[in-house]
Amino acid sequence: MRKRWIRRRLPVFIVTFFIVLYVDFHLRTGSLPKLGAASHRSPGAARRAFQQAPSPAGDAQNPATGSSIDDGRRSGPPTPGGARVTRETLKQEDVFIAVKTTGRFHGTRLALLLETWISRTKAHTFIFTDTEDQDLSSKGYNLVVTGCESDHSQQALSCKMSAEYDGFMASDKRWFCHVDDDNYVNPEALLSLLSAFPPESDIYVGKPSLDKPITAHELLEGNKTREVRFWFATGGAGFCLSRPLAEKMAPWASGSRFEQTSATIRLPDDCTVGFIVEKRLGISMVHCPLFHSHLENLLLIRQRSIAHQVTLSYGMFENKMNSIEVKGIFSKEDDPSRFKTVHCLLYPFTSWCP
Repeated sequence: MRKRWIRRRLPVFIVTFFIVLYVDFHLRTGSLPKLGAASHRSPGAARRAFQQAPSPAGDAQNPATGSSIDDGRRSGPPTPGGARVTRETLKQEDVFIAVKTTGRFHGTRLALLLETWISRTKAHTFIFTDTEDQDLSSKGYNLVVTGCESDHSQQALSCKMSAEYDGFMASDKRWFCHVDDDNYVNPEALLSLLSAFPPESDIYVGKPSLDKPITAHELLEGNKTREVRFWFATGGAGFCLSRPLAEKMAPWASGSRFEQTSATIRLPDDCTVGFIVEKRLGISMVHCPLFHSHLENLLLIRQRSIAHQVTLSYGMFENKMNSIEVKGIFSKEDDPSRFKTVHCLLYPFTSWCP
């Protein structure tokens, strides 16, 4: 009985044995597809993945996207020969931060910035003003006295922006970022945002104050004008320019040319930047919701998202104090701008934070 059972099962065992040998042989010689091959993307799949990648603004909302790899360098695209080019990771000191202010605000608005975010970016933050201040200079701040008028006229504003642009061009920095003296800059969020862009791209990033392009009338020869429409990033929220783009702006922005261009469209400094970028160079502005001015409702910014915002602001809007709603140790009477509260949330080990 047992011998009969073995005779019936033996052919099955023999066939199974040879099947195992056959599969093993082909796996070793590579004639069957290996499991790892499924992980390689086709060119079309890679292109679709790139097109579906988060926008720079989306990357900025996740600071991890701006993190560097272990050796401090980030891999670039492969060259035709197959070698992979590396580029240096963007660092805080690669960003030229220009703060526009005026003498009468040195002891109020500017003092608040010096105490908060500028304390962490002192070496690469440059303060453009119209008044000498020996106290600030003696403390090692980068104070640039422009010689521009102290009013808020188109000419005075464009004069200071011209000085900011020339100051950046004379530096070795990779990015130029402008803010006003009522802006709080989050250095980590700013770095995360800028790191999301390809390093050699022409980038103009900020937030418009209007919901549509502005309309201007450009002066032409013979006292003629033509209508032009373009987007611009409001200086009240801050904006940034990559060096490659800033270099292309030179024919209309370097030296006295910036003020001349501003006079051509009879609009202030931030509008002039947008005009040069979009109408002279044909490059579109990148709209980013992470910049904020006091001309928007700052109460809409939720506290849990503050760490991801690039700039914040405060000021009077519709006859009321407009600032973010953030709970903290400082009261609104002691900290009406809420900048101190924000700073202590971001950097709780600051010496003066309770």
